[in-house]
Amino acid sequence: MSELSEARIPDAPAIQRLPLLQLILVGLQHVLLMYGGAIAVPLIIGQAAGLNREEIAFLINADLLVAGIATIVQSLGIGPMGIRMPVMMGASFAAVGSMVAMAGMPGIGLQGIFGATIAAGFFGMLIAPFMSKVVRFFPPLVTGTVITSIGLSLFPVAVNWAGGGAGATQFGSPIYLAIAALVLATILLVHRFMRGFWVNISVLIGMCLGYVVCGLIGMVDLSGMAQAPWLQIVTPLHFGMPKFELAPILSMCLVVVIIFVESTGMFLALGKITDREVCPRMLRRGLLCDAAASFFAGFFNTFTHSSFAQNIGLVQMTGVRCRSVTIVAGGLLVVLSLLPKAAFLVASIPPAVLGGAAIAMFGMVAATGIKILQEADIGDRRNQLLVAVSIGMGLIPVVRPEFFAHLPMWMSPITHSGIAMATLSALALNLLFNILGGRDRAAINDCHAHTH
Repeated sequence: MSELSEARIPDAPAIQRLPLLQLILVGLQHVLLMYGGAIAVPLIIGQAAGLNREEIAFLINADLLVAGIATIVQSLGIGPMGIRMPVMMGASFAAVGSMVAMAGMPGIGLQGIFGATIAAGFFGMLIAPFMSKVVRFFPPLVTGTVITSIGLSLFPVAVNWAGGGAGATQFGSPIYLAIAALVLATILLVHRFMRGFWVNISVLIGMCLGYVVCGLIGMVDLSGMAQAPWLQIVTPLHFGMPKFELAPILSMCLVVVIIFVESTGMFLALGKITDREVCPRMLRRGLLCDAAASFFAGFFNTFTHSSFAQNIGLVQMTGVRCRSVTIVAGGLLVVLSLLPKAAFLVASIPPAVLGGAAIAMFGMVAATGIKILQEADIGDRRNQLLVAVSIGMGLIPVVRPEFFAHLPMWMSPITHSGIAMATLSALALNLLFNILGGRDRAAINDCHAHTH
């Protein structure tokens, strides 16, 4: 790619210009879909650290603030950072296992976690220029496999939600299944019988209908909302000065590398969906934003941040590919971080409502991967083996999360991430079969050509 065309790609305008109301509604869809995942990490870590309800609420607001600002920077592009595509950012699950362990360590706690997050973010900014050069190791064969694995590894989340949520007393109750089915059926019917604007907000229509029905039958829990303040400003270093300890820092640096591997796959997936070639310069901008978000997150009382895979499915499903939508969504996250009552209202959406929408969207991510695999020579047996083994490796943490329980703790960011497992497997097997084994394969092909 020439220097001129590479420089022009990040400055590409929004693909579609939408009216303001439509921008807000489609942006709201993105927020509602990723909200559960965004608040899950501070909720888990806050409970592990023994915080009270008000402090956990502060952690959640801090996370929403950083996620909103990072989403705006990633989508808009500011200075050397931001991939300038419709990307939603939020706290990464890759670090949860390590951070829960740190929360219980004497002398580490939350301050040690924030210190490790700051150091790991700085480390990420140093290595982002080098990591961005790996694009050439992601041909359609690898990219398609990784994206299919992203969709498949997200599916248990959708199923858990549809069944009533992981903590539901009557998981799989017919009422939960009926709500999830209603949301899914609404989305499908909108896609079948409507056009344009209505298709763009099909997920929002399905979720609003599901929420209203849940409210009418008493499934929406708003207890505690009256106690939540109307306005709360997130202040930096709320829990004290960060502590910098070597072992937690090394653990979080490994997490940042895994986040980079996952984000690379997601950025390439988004590039395919939005018909834009992700060049090394764009990837560097995107990874720099990931790392900078983590660096500042430590000062603002939250954790490592990365792009959210579930929102890629929404971009594919609605067909709304302009980054102005995620810029608006980032603004909505910032507003929610300042208005605890509004954030509380969004958090009251029953999991079954999210599940109905997620089944369609996470499936769309997998379908995108399958579509990309059609560009590869999938008739070749070695390539089939690469896809089979990589998807299988990616499903191990999904099917049995405790499968790698006896391996060293420092490996958990890799072994607990289906996306990381599938990506590393696909990269290694592509290196073995197609890059290092390229000459050998050429000889076999020549032999076949002569025999025919």
